[in-house]
Amino acid sequence: MNLPKILKSQIRDVEFGNDVVIVEPVNVYECKIGDNCFIGPFVEIQKDVVIGKGCKIQSHSFICELVTIGDYCFISHGAMFINDPFLQSGPAKGNKELWRSTSIGNNVSIGTNATILPVTIVDNVVIGAGSIVTKDILIPGIYAGNPAALIRTL
Repeated sequence: MNLPKILKSQIRDVEFGNDVVIVEPVNVYECKIGDNCFIGPFVEIQKDVVIGKGCKIQSHSFICELVTIGDYCFISHGAMFINDPFLQSGPAKGNKELWRSTSIGNNVSIGTNATILPVTIVDNVVIGAGSIVTKDILIPGIYAGNPAALIRTL
């Protein structure tokens, strides 16, 4: 009988700002988290992620490599970020050169169960719950749907 290799969730090699609160269990490693942030339980934040100051990351969210989140952002429960856009009609299979980055501006709120593909989102944007962001968002406003579309400007 073969036994699996078991890895435990952990917090390691993180550059923390002041007054950060983390509710375990989480898997947070090799990333930067700014001042006055809150990270809820069952969150994974992977290496090279940068999270600005004053952000709240709610439970069950997944923030993959190559994501940068600005200041005063709210990432609601179950939000997912994706860095592999399946450029070769399938997964990159470990070829990180095929991954793409995501940049989230300041004062962005991302709703529950939203999915964010590799895109750029400007400051002052609200993404509705369950939305799927497939293209850059370059105008401040409220976006919702699949694919996410502008509902109104802010």
